[in-house]
Amino acid sequence: MSSESLAALVAQQQTEIERLKRENARLTALNRRAEEKLFAALDGNGLCLWEQHVPSGNLTLFNVKWGELLGFSREELAAHVDSWKSKLHPEDRDWVIQAFEDHISGKADYYQVVHRMLHKDGSITWVSDRGRIVERLADGTPLRMMGSHIDITQEKRYEIDLARLAHSDPLTQLLNRQAVANAFESANGSGALFFIDLDGFKELNDKYGHKFGDQILIHVAQSLTIHAGKSAKIARLGGDEFVILFATSDRVFLASIATALLAEYEQPFSIEGNDVEIGLSIGVDIFNPGDSFSLSCERADAAMYQVKHQGKHSYRFALNPE
Repeated sequence: MSSESLAALVAQQQTEIERLKRENARLTALNRRAEEKLFAALDGNGLCLWEQHVPSGNLTLFNVKWGELLGFSREELAAHVDSWKSKLHPEDRDWVIQAFEDHISGKADYYQVVHRMLHKDGSITWVSDRGRIVERLADGTPLRMMGSHIDITQEKRYEIDLARLAHSDPLTQLLNRQAVANAFESANGSGALFFIDLDGFKELNDKYGHKFGDQILIHVAQSLTIHAGKSAKIARLGGDEFVILFATSDRVFLASIATALLAEYEQPFSIEGNDVEIGLSIGVDIFNPGDSFSLSCERADAAMYQVKHQGKHSYRFALNPE
């Protein structure tokens, strides 16, 4: 080959190399912009992409730093499946790991769960995880698994708040009528129901206003909670009417609770610098299996009105037909 031909070939190759470099730079820039768009979209909805090397258990997060979802640094929390397992909520750990291993073993087509994890600050993080095997060895052994992880804590808190509002009285945080009725029907056995109406509440509410009246209701709700015990179900039906549901029909025990509640309001208490005097009229119904919530309330309400007519601030057991 002549020197001229060789020089022409070299020049041609250099031109091709330069063209390939420009093309590589263009594709690299396109890839970088595509990654930026993808990560911006992922960051906007709290979703991260992860990959697990199944044989080793090593994990890689592509668009966030490992550990930052739970407040840890990489030094504090190794990027490994065992670290992930260690931060699962104790109540969720067994079934979440089982769902994960069911996919690895081929029992499930994919891994998909919503569960809780423990944040470094002690709080609970709710996550939605999904993943599947994307590469296997020649013998079918799982090699790589890829998936997504979404922090849904805010959505879960909103959902929990909605559920709480649907079943609780927004002022006192006690159960509402529907919630205590459901608790009554779920008990499906014998027990007791207190129907409580406040003596003198309307006059104070009219004199000092609804805000003042609300503070009285909150005070009473707190007193009922203290005296009734953790196993009791306490509800505000509306206005100044309250209900307490007990799983026992022991009259001695029930009388002691009623007496303690009455004693709580034997003396005035202070709200916003004003002395408050109220009483409790309490009707007590002993219900049996098969009794409805409305029937038990009706009997307890009738007993409560007998207390009202006989001087107020006392309790009375309803006379239940055999």
